[in-house]
Amino acid sequence: MRTDSSPGTLPAREHLPAAAAGTPVLDVVIPVYNEEKDLQPCVRRLHDHLKRTFPYAFRITVADNASTDTTPQVAARLEQEIPEVSHFRLEQKGRGRALATVWSASDAPILAYMDVDLSTDLNALLPLVAPLISGHSDLAIGSRLARSSRVVRGPKREFISRTYNLILRGSLQARFSDAQCGFKAIRRDVAQVLLPLVEDTGWFFDTEMLVLAERAGLRIHEVPVDWVDDPDSTVHIVKTATDDLKGVWRVGKALATGSLSLDRLTRPFGDDPRDRDIQDVPKGLARQLVGFVAVGVLSTLFYLLLYSLFRQFSGSQVANAFALLVSAVANTAANRRLTFGVRGRGGAVRHQAQGLVVFGIGLVLTSGSLAALNAAGSNPAHSTELAVLIAANLAATVLRFLLFRAWVFPDRGDSGPGPGPGSGPGSVSTVVAGHTPYPPLPHRQPYEAGDGTWPDATLRLQPVRPHDTDPRDPR
Repeated sequence: MRTDSSPGTLPAREHLPAAAAGTPVLDVVIPVYNEEKDLQPCVRRLHDHLKRTFPYAFRITVADNASTDTTPQVAARLEQEIPEVSHFRLEQKGRGRALATVWSASDAPILAYMDVDLSTDLNALLPLVAPLISGHSDLAIGSRLARSSRVVRGPKREFISRTYNLILRGSLQARFSDAQCGFKAIRRDVAQVLLPLVEDTGWFFDTEMLVLAERAGLRIHEVPVDWVDDPDSTVHIVKTATDDLKGVWRVGKALATGSLSLDRLTRPFGDDPRDRDIQDVPKGLARQLVGFVAVGVLSTLFYLLLYSLFRQFSGSQVANAFALLVSAVANTAANRRLTFGVRGRGGAVRHQAQGLVVFGIGLVLTSGSLAALNAAGSNPAHSTELAVLIAANLAATVLRFLLFRAWVFPDRGDSGPGPGPGSGPGSVSTVVAGHTPYPPLPHRQPYEAGDGTWPDATLRLQPVRPHDTDPRDPR
């Protein structure tokens, strides 16, 4: 996993200023490999749509992934015929490599991409990029799994897509709904810092980018889309699925070990209104409590399992001491990473040493409870011992949280990171913004830009009406 990114945090999001004439605000990248048949109609249709409806200057970039057919010649011809079209040739395959290369070199403040088959209805393009232009969000994705999306595709692809997203939710705690839809956009200032952290160069590129952005607390806007499956898609499902699962394992391992420096992706403190100072309310307390309880439940079960195991070979006091020691080390490590958001190995030894002091307090409480139980009656039942230990551990848990927050992890505890997928030093919780409802209008046709200006310079979004231009309707 790459960590070679420029240091520092992202600036506060702002609405993009009005661009000079001819300066592209949006750069739409179309990655292609051997698409000589579909490339020209795709580019011409996209160009016509943007020319009619998009109120800013734009560019369409064809990113050729080492095609071996006449795709390069088709792209070059389009570049000569259409001023807003450019062509970029790569000598290596990989959709992720193409996007990262073109996006990194682009001068447009808003970067987007879509698949050459144009499966996604182009009317979703303006709602996709509008939150990025306004400064509301950092990334935007089209979602085929939103409730208001309308999708036409076979049961096999439907099953694969939903299964993959369930895997992401279960393994990487992803909260965005659709990682694989070929319809995404990102602000250039975010891309410049985020892309060097993304290692994959193939189909997993999208997922890795979104997971890292979400973990860093960046805002991801989701747009429900109308989408029609391309039956002639050349994607190799088995190979792609295998590579994706490998990517999930690699990213999950990197996040678990804290080898990624996601601090540099955080927005300035106060960019989110939830970060503003509130008197007499400790920052991050609620989120830390949730993480601490989750870790506490698992470590308690681990402790009881160890105690029952050691109890078969030793007395209750010895079994309790060894079980508490092993579980305390695991508990400190888990709370360090998940509850208080400490990444990397710096200070790990000191934290474990302080955790052992906290362990000593728990040992006194549990050992004292066992001693009192044995004094009250000889040979108590094993179930009784476990019940007494659970009660003693509850009291020790309260003290452990207070000591962790005030002594072991004081700086991290006050800086606001919380548990879970969006936590990180100084980061804010990720907000996955849903589709904003708009009042119904009489027609679903998008606004035409005309001369490229609006009467009040306001970017206006057109809602999707449920009864017309449905991809399920016969064409």
